[in-house]
Amino acid sequence: MFTGIVEETGEIVARERTEDGLRLRIGADEVATGLEHGQSISVSGVCLTVERFEERTWFEVFLATETVNRTYLGDLEEGDAVNLERAMPADGRFDGHVVQGHVDAVATVSNIESVEEDWFFEFKLPEGYGRYVVEKGSITLDGISLTVANLDEENGRVTVAIIPTTYDLTTLADKDVGDPVHLEVDVLAKYVERLLEARFD
Repeated sequence: MFTGIVEETGEIVARERTEDGLRLRIGADEVATGLEHGQSISVSGVCLTVERFEERTWFEVFLATETVNRTYLGDLEEGDAVNLERAMPADGRFDGHVVQGHVDAVATVSNIESVEEDWFFEFKLPEGYGRYVVEKGSITLDGISLTVANLDEENGRVTVAIIPTTYDLTTLADKDVGDPVHLEVDVLAKYVERLLEARFD
C-alpha cells in the first residue's frame, strides 16, 4: 500500500522491449536506498516490483503487456521523469490516503492555471469515472495524493489545487495540456459501489 506522498522524482535511464513487455531502469537516490529484490515501488502511480538495483543509483522494474496497455509508461523515453514512492511500512506515518498503485485509467490534463503562488490543474476523466469522485475527497493522479477542489461530473472534469511544494517536487511541473496522467480513484468508493450493487441485486 502507498499513501500518495511522492518521495522523489526519478529518471528513466534505460528501457528494453521484450516479447512479454517492457523493462525500465530508473535512476533514483533516496528511493534506491536500502532496496530489496521483490520490493514494491509506485512509479507515477503504478505499483511495480524491483528486479535489480544499484544502491542510491538505479533500480529496474518489468512491465507486463497488460501494464503497458493500461498505462502510459510504455510511451516514456530515456530522460523522462517519474514520481516515486516506496510502499508504506506497517509502522509508517500515514500522510496521504489509501493508494493501491492499481491504475484505473489514464486521464488527460485539460487546463493549467497559475493563481498567485498556487496552481490549478484540471483533468479530463475517462467516461464513467466521475461517479467515484467527490469534492474535497481524495484522488490519485500520477501517484500523487490530491484533494478535489471542484468536480464537473457532467463534463467529466476534475480540478485540484497544487501548492508550490507539490508542484516543485513532482512531475506536475513538466505537464502540459493534453498530457496523460495515471488515475486511481478512491478504493473506498469502489467498495461501497460493489456492496450496494450486491445489496440491491
